[in-house]
Amino acid sequence: MHLQQEIAGRDQKVQTVLLAVPVHCAGALRITVEGQDQDRNFWRSLGWDNSEQWTWKRSGPGGRVLNSPPIQRSAGHLQSTNNLYHSNDTAGHSLTQMGDIRESKRPRVNGDHAVNGFEPEEWFIGSIDQGTTSSRFIIFNRFADPVASHQIEFENHYPYSGWHDHEPNDLVESVEKCIEKATEQFVDKGYKTSQIKAIGITNQRETTVCWDKNTGEALCQAMVWPDTRTKSLVRYLKDKPDSDKVLGLCGLPLSTYPSSVKLLWLTRNHGEVRKAYEEGRLAFGTVDTWLIYRLNGGPERNVHVTDTTNASRTMFMNLKTCQYDDELLRFFEIDCSKVDLPKIVPSSHPEAFGSLASGPLKGVKIAGCLGDQSSALVGHCGFEPGHAKNTYGTGCFLLYNVGAEPVISKYGLLATVAYDFGDGQKAYALEGSIAVAGSGVKFLMNNLGFVRDSSKVGELAETVPDNGGVVFVTAFSGLFAPYWVDDAKGTLFGITQHTQRGHIARATLEATCFQTRAILEAMEKDSGHKLTGLAVDGGMSNSDITMQTQADVSFIRVERPEMRETTALGAAIAAGLATKGCWTSLPELFEITHNKPGRKNFDPVGKPSKIKLMYDRWERAVEMSRGWVRNTKEEYSLEDTPSP
Repeated sequence: MHLQQEIAGRDQKVQTVLLAVPVHCAGALRITVEGQDQDRNFWRSLGWDNSEQWTWKRSGPGGRVLNSPPIQRSAGHLQSTNNLYHSNDTAGHSLTQMGDIRESKRPRVNGDHAVNGFEPEEWFIGSIDQGTTSSRFIIFNRFADPVASHQIEFENHYPYSGWHDHEPNDLVESVEKCIEKATEQFVDKGYKTSQIKAIGITNQRETTVCWDKNTGEALCQAMVWPDTRTKSLVRYLKDKPDSDKVLGLCGLPLSTYPSSVKLLWLTRNHGEVRKAYEEGRLAFGTVDTWLIYRLNGGPERNVHVTDTTNASRTMFMNLKTCQYDDELLRFFEIDCSKVDLPKIVPSSHPEAFGSLASGPLKGVKIAGCLGDQSSALVGHCGFEPGHAKNTYGTGCFLLYNVGAEPVISKYGLLATVAYDFGDGQKAYALEGSIAVAGSGVKFLMNNLGFVRDSSKVGELAETVPDNGGVVFVTAFSGLFAPYWVDDAKGTLFGITQHTQRGHIARATLEATCFQTRAILEAMEKDSGHKLTGLAVDGGMSNSDITMQTQADVSFIRVERPEMRETTALGAAIAAGLATKGCWTSLPELFEITHNKPGRKNFDPVGKPSKIKLMYDRWERAVEMSRGWVRNTKEEYSLEDTPSP
């Protein structure tokens, strides 16, 4: 927003003050005084010590009012904010008359360089978002808006039942190509690569990479986080006499997901990895570590680090000290003299992650790193205890900020690090997941033929006023937190001759919302912090009926930002906080992200008595779905699992 004010200077000359203010950004104010930019005495002569005393306050829908502090006015000084010359643009934003602004300062509503109709600021942050099926690079401006991006999908490999692999070089090459293409877009819009001040990385967690520390070459395929070939190894570990101590040390229960069991399996079963381990040549890392290592040039610089959030998913790190724990390493039978583990550093750091060794952004520092779910929480600016986010994808991932001390769950939730920005800015989280969310919608489309497009399920659900008594326990692969029922199967309850497709569609959406409520209630009980709201992202969050249902059944406000690239934004925030001249504080970021147009809140409007009845039915249905495969549980052994 551009505002112009005429004020009398020290020599009674009329000066022009041009206020260039982002319309959605409280407190981020730049004031330029023509001919007097650096003269602090000029400001003092007006009764202002510096420009930061200006603030914004909300003036109702569509606008804000400039609010200045009380001023000691001397004779000849004009009234401060009463002499603003302004008109309204189509969005209702207060602007100066265009004739009063120099051409270089005028907003260009349709220009490539405009951000929300205004000139972009001078710095940008890049974000690498490396996921399970694709890699992306997004460039954000100072207002947390994406200005350029590129995405590349890569192949996933499933050589045997339960196995899930990536080719490690595919991860690096896809990221490098995304950086190249997004930077081309950025330059084509008239920007300079020198304006990109830092890069952040967010990544799929737990996926394990092993390489030769001498050559920098991968020794095997990356073992991806949902890979289950380690089932028998997990059972072996659970039978060890000190297995009951593990949860209290690292916050995670023994399962096939963490990197620890993946590394142990590889050192026992993969020939090249086992040989490198015995010869002391083995380097280990999660995807963040592998990318940082390779983007820095590999063994030449040997930048071998991980951030606290990713380290917390290995089961090697003590959750309280945020350092490797000797007792945990012994439990997982890992000899640190035979394998190089990455150094654990904060998620936001100006030097620890090195810089790009090649490409169009050569020399740009990597200044931030976060595991994907932690990064999404940061992207929502969930910086206070009680802040929670839910990513509605194929399944759901909920993260709940519990504050500065870790909380070990009594309800089967995972304890993890939310973020670690250094200098005491560390927060822990509880995490819960739902196995079936968007995949339940796909089931209605692909298996039952209810709709031709998954985005139409919400419309189908709205053809009926309620679920008609139908409850759908979408336990296609058991139920996760807080139920932990691995012998449940998907079950439909309450079907009558009056049941329509819309009732089943609505019950499918409600199943995700009910499970989310159950996890949130467990998180509140574990942490002692009252939930303040639920920030949402992911594909299902586009459905208004789903988000309204979530608000109704959980009795909380659901907050949906217009810009849903929150995972990538979180990594950009981590990098920006570590970079001089960029974002300086968490409150500043909160104001930037929460005062954007297009943000939509869903407040609960359902009748509490009706919601109680619906939820009671859901809980009863969960109990009735237990035990369907209790006597047919499959058994696995190391001998049954193929070796490469």
